Amino acid sequence: MNTPVRVPPSIFNKVYLDYLEDKTDTQIYFGGSSSGKSVFLAQRCIWDLMKGGRNYLCIRNVKRYVKASMFNELVRVIMKWEQDKKLFSINLSDLTITCTNGYQILFVGLDDVQKIKSIRPVKGNITDIWIEEATEVMESDVKELEKRLRGKSKVSKRMILSFNPILQSHWIFEKYFNCWEDEKTTYRNDTTSILKTTYKDNRFLTDQDRRRLEDETDPYYRDVYTLGNWGVLGSVIFKNWEARDLHNEFVDINGTQTCILDTFDNYKNGQDFGFSVDPNATIRTHYAKKLKTIYVTDELYEREMTNDMLAEALKPIIGKEYITCDSEDPRCKVELNKLGINALSAKKGKDSVRFGIDWLQRQHIIIDVRCQNFKNEIQQYKWKEDKDGNALRVPVDKNNHLLDALRYAYESESMYGDVKAVRAFY
Repeated sequence: MNTPVRVPPSIFNKVYLDYLEDKTDTQIYFGGSSSGKSVFLAQRCIWDLMKGGRNYLCIRNVKRYVKASMFNELVRVIMKWEQDKKLFSINLSDLTITCTNGYQILFVGLDDVQKIKSIRPVKGNITDIWIEEATEVMESDVKELEKRLRGKSKVSKRMILSFNPILQSHWIFEKYFNCWEDEKTTYRNDTTSILKTTYKDNRFLTDQDRRRLEDETDPYYRDVYTLGNWGVLGSVIFKNWEARDLHNEFVDINGTQTCILDTFDNYKNGQDFGFSVDPNATIRTHYAKKLKTIYVTDELYEREMTNDMLAEALKPIIGKEYITCDSEDPRCKVELNKLGINALSAKKGKDSVRFGIDWLQRQHIIIDVRCQNFKNEIQQYKWKEDKDGNALRVPVDKNNHLLDALRYAYESESMYGDVKAVRAFY
């Protein structure tokens, strides 16, 4: 039995109302930050579940970021509509949301391959796949996921992609935007619909929210995150990196195939502190010094963590290994030491950022595919530009928390491993 839907249209941003019943095969929602696209898709997901007939599979590239983003967004919608105790069963351990009519929302990360293969709703088949932060995934991932939309259904099947348009060179742009006109905000053909939105489409923002976006001065960040346009990066700082699945990469050790992670023993860790606006950012790496190669093996990227919460989160990641921390607030390092973390303070100093970047540019950086936040940062980290678009030797101080942590981790190498650098530093 389906559940009557009693939700007033006023809860939706007007720009999305025409998409509430959209049945197009592939649906793309992109644009600037705070445009309300993720909230709308969460609202529509709950709306569809209450009506019955649809099962959703909600996906991000890395499983551990699903709960803090998509799962929590959907739970907030349920609670705001005051349906949490009436119509829905929310299972935090299994990351499932089940309506009283039997239809479900299931959550998974693309790094959990076995679960994707075996996942199945209790009633009917998967009808909708929603990929949040779709620029994180590869085209082959989407093709594989499309196979999950097979099977009988009384409703149309839909693949839904939502994202900020970070780079015009991305496969999504090449595949879906060949007929896109920049001066327009919508596009539709027989199989695909595209909607572009910005903060101006979100009437629920505060004046402070709007000011933060309107005051952006960097051309790239203003173009992408304020105006919602596809970005073009001409002054990227790091091009010496690649992403690999280190958990499934093996080397031959005396005739035995061994996971490459099990051969690492020269770990270097870094910590950049944050709380509300900026995250606590931790990075764990192995340094193959002879090969001048840094392997980024793990990360922590969480907001609103007190130092005791951070210490508990760090223990399973770094154990008793040393971690070099931002020295701006020495109290944090002292508290971590008292809580059982072997924390050191970064020395920083004059030109330490420039020296750190220069040294890192001379290394080869291999990023495990699960370290999505670090990958997001490194591919957008850029030099400031003058009014003529010429790169200055000053990095844009945005979205670089894990990169700062990486510099702290390798401070002893970049600042003190080179005699000339030491003399210049002092």
